[in-house]
Amino acid sequence: MSLTQSEQTKKISAWAAILFAPTLIGTIYGMNFDHMPELHWTFGYPLAIAGMLGLGGIFYWIFKRVGWL
Repeated sequence: MSLTQSEQTKKISAWAAILFAPTLIGTIYGMNFDHMPELHWTFGYPLAIAGMLGLGGIFYWIFKRVGWL
């Protein structure tokens, strides 16, 4: 029973970390800052989306590699 709970805790923790990456980037962009250079840049929004997906993908790859997912 303890081993099963440990495995599920690892999976839940891994998914929480994967979902944390886009949440962090999204909350920073959700603040009403006017002096962020990437807000006035043409590729700022696509770069933020790519960062969210990229960081989540890296976390997924790492957790898959160590056997947590």
